[in-house]
Amino acid sequence: MTTKLEMLPTPEKKSAGTGKPTNRRKPKVRESRGTLAFSRAQRSKALMKHAVLILAGALMIYPLLWMVVSSLRPNELIFREPGLWLNSLEMSNYTSGWSALTHPFGHYMINSAIVVIGSILGNLISCSMAAYAFARLQFTAKKLLFGIMLLTIMLPFHVVIVPQYILFSQIGWVNTFWPLIVPKLLATEAFFVFLMVQFIRGIPKDLDEAARIDGAGHPRIFLRVILPLMVPALATTTIFTFIWTWNDFFGALIYLTDPDMFTVPVALRAFVDSQSATSWGSLFAMSIVSLLPVFLVFLFGQRFLIKGIATTGIK
Repeated sequence: MTTKLEMLPTPEKKSAGTGKPTNRRKPKVRESRGTLAFSRAQRSKALMKHAVLILAGALMIYPLLWMVVSSLRPNELIFREPGLWLNSLEMSNYTSGWSALTHPFGHYMINSAIVVIGSILGNLISCSMAAYAFARLQFTAKKLLFGIMLLTIMLPFHVVIVPQYILFSQIGWVNTFWPLIVPKLLATEAFFVFLMVQFIRGIPKDLDEAARIDGAGHPRIFLRVILPLMVPALATTTIFTFIWTWNDFFGALIYLTDPDMFTVPVALRAFVDSQSATSWGSLFAMSIVSLLPVFLVFLFGQRFLIKGIATTGIK
C-alpha cells in the first residue's frame, strides 16, 4: 500500500534571495531536421565557393609568383624549371639588370614619374572642371555634348593616334613628354569626366545655394564647396591615372624614339634583343622593380578607390 508520505509532492527548492523555485527543468530547444539540412547545405555551398575563389586566385597570382622566382634563377634555368621551388638565389639579375641599358634603370623610372605626375595633374584639373560644368551649369546643347563625350569612351586610342602624331610632329613635340601630358590637360579622359559628373550629382544642391546666398560665384563654389567633397572621386582618378600611365607602352613607343627619353615599359622592351641572346633574368628582375610603385600606390590607395567607386552615382 502506498503511504501518505509517498503521495505527498516533493517540496521545490527555492534559491536564496529570490524565493523562486530552482528545480524546474528548462525546455530543450530542438532543431528540426529541415533546419539542420539547410544549414549543412549552406556550409557546403560556402566551402565550395571559397574553394573556387582560392583556386581562381592561385591561378591568377601564379604568373606573378613565377616571375618573382624566375628573377632569382640563373638565366639558363628559367624555362627549364617551371615550378616555384628555388635551389639557389641569383641576386646578380637585379644588379646586372639595373645597369644593363644605356642608363641606369632608375633613369627610366624618373622619366615615367615625370609623365605620371603631369598626367595626374592634368586629369585632376581638367576633368574636375569639365565634370562641374556638366553637373551644375546650364548651357546650350549640354545633353548633346555630354552624349558625344560618352561616345568617345568607345573610341579606340589607335583610331586617333595617326592624326595626333601628325599634329605633334608638326609642332615639334616628338621625342618629348608633351604628347603624353598635354592631352590630359584638355579633359580627353571621358571615363574620369563621367565618374566625377556622377559624383557631383550626388552632392546636394542646397550647399551650392547656401554658398550663392553668401555671394559666391561658380569658381568659388567649385573650389570651396564641391572640390573638397570630391576627394574620393579625385583619389580614384589619381590611382587609375597612375596605373594606366605607368603601364602605357604604345603611346611612349610611338612618341619616344630617343633612348634617353624612354619610359619604364619601353625600357623593358629594350631587354628583348632579336639579334642576340635575351637576358630573361634581368628582364624579370626589372619587371619586379617596375611593379613595386604600382603595388604600393594600390595598397595605400585601395580604401579611397573603393570609396570613390562605391559612392559614385548615389544620390
